[in-house]
Amino acid sequence: MPGILQIAYKLLINDRAKFAALLVGITFAVFLMIEMTSLFAGILSRSSSTVINIGASVWVMDPAVQTVANTIPLPDYVLDEVRSVPGVKYAVPLYSGAALLKLRDGTYQAANVIGLDDTSLFGWPQMLAGNIEDIFAENAFIAIKDSEFYKLENPTIGTEFELNDHRGVIVGIARVASSALFGVPTLYTTYNRCLQYIPNTRFTISYLLVEPKSPADVATIKARVAARGYLALTKDEFVQKISDFYMYHTGIGTNMMLMTLISFIVGLSISGQTFYTFILENIDKFGALKAIGAKGRELVSMILFQATFVALTGYGIGVGLCAGLIWLARTHLPDYAAMITFGNLTTAFVMVVIIAAVSSYFGVRKVLRIEPFDIFRG
Repeated sequence: MPGILQIAYKLLINDRAKFAALLVGITFAVFLMIEMTSLFAGILSRSSSTVINIGASVWVMDPAVQTVANTIPLPDYVLDEVRSVPGVKYAVPLYSGAALLKLRDGTYQAANVIGLDDTSLFGWPQMLAGNIEDIFAENAFIAIKDSEFYKLENPTIGTEFELNDHRGVIVGIARVASSALFGVPTLYTTYNRCLQYIPNTRFTISYLLVEPKSPADVATIKARVAARGYLALTKDEFVQKISDFYMYHTGIGTNMMLMTLISFIVGLSISGQTFYTFILENIDKFGALKAIGAKGRELVSMILFQATFVALTGYGIGVGLCAGLIWLARTHLPDYAAMITFGNLTTAFVMVVIIAAVSSYFGVRKVLRIEPFDIFRG
């Protein structure tokens, strides 16, 4: 490290009270920013859980669908039309709906029910207990072991329940990549069993799952489906559509953005004020360095180094604290949805850089204006 930066480092850490105050301000701001954005990222991820878990390449739906939970049934003839589109390798129906279960102790529990195509079982989950072929048995359902699993009274293979006066039996336990958002457990069964057990409207297909012959065929499939008055989206496009809905058409996105902005302002105000006070208290030392020949750019480099060091240190501590808290919360609170993503870390880092830049700007202006004569005269 160049000598001038060593001096800057010693000036910074020797004033332990100011150094600690700077770190606390940055750390607190980073902690809040990452916590808020991570919670929002977790909500968005869980809102698309069905899309993520099923994993179909292309989803065909009614154009009015806004989220995967907001299903608008498709007529049965749409399935035949989509299968006839050039470039479609195969297309299967998917049922996605809600049901009210009566458990063994007599209590009622809402649940999501996913009905897989009887022929292919496309999108079936990873089995933890039992065999996927058992789904064809009489009254068979597969329970998903996620954060809401306990609401089904932690069922095992053979556990029975009632669904619309029909007997249901758990024949397998499975897991999926993402838990649901709305706090209800999930069951998988066959498409036709859903139609038999759950009251439905005249049309029953929630979505069509399409696999193109090649990625180049996706554009053709989307165009042909649109010509028939329906919407075809790739998996990523559907996830983005759901995210946009929760971000721009509900209060979730606005509230999270405001909390993140408030965290940024708090960090900027605390760190900026504390850093400026630190410069003022050490102004005589900067003046002495200038008197013995330190150039303006060297003094600027000292301040930039100090601001960058504090910002990066506080950023690291804040990220570590947030990650630890999220891990602890998810250990004891299965419904806790927060997840740290690269986007969260990048957003927080950019905001920390802005805080460091603004803080150092006022310090640089003050240091460059000092005159050694004024320092020694005082």
